[in-house]
Amino acid sequence: MNIAGLLKSVNLEKVRLNVGIASLEIEFSDADKNAAWELYIEMLTRIVTQPLSDEVGDEKTALNSVYSLFPTVREILRRQGREAVQFTKIAIPVLNQVVRPFTAKWHKGSLSGAFDDPEEQKRFRQELDALQVDLRNYNRLLAKIAEVEDLTELENIKEDSDG
Repeated sequence: MNIAGLLKSVNLEKVRLNVGIASLEIEFSDADKNAAWELYIEMLTRIVTQPLSDEVGDEKTALNSVYSLFPTVREILRRQGREAVQFTKIAIPVLNQVVRPFTAKWHKGSLSGAFDDPEEQKRFRQELDALQVDLRNYNRLLAKIAEVEDLTELENIKEDSDG
């Protein structure tokens, strides 16, 4: 499978890659799989994949958790080294094209007091919900790369309409 097909398989088609890179056949090394596993676990335990109900949590803390993906990925890439090149080809565009627009917008907003305004808090949570959809899809991709069972929806319990 090529990189574009892999992204499409988890509904991450919004991530745009150079046509040459996107059409490359992809094979993952042990370093790629290890890097994917490390980030997969980080994301499973962060607000980036977990619901944030209106009654709990703090917008600034949630924003910081999303932002923390950047240093986390950098550390994983340093640790896994140049052998994790396929992981890098996927992780960097996801950070830059999916996560960065959200963190840049809301970092500026947080500095200007947006999180003190109930309407802005509501807007932040709506945009976080949308980001979480993409990042849960990305987490599914990480599980595929790491060759592990996908537990992304493990705790995503839907209310039964009968009960």
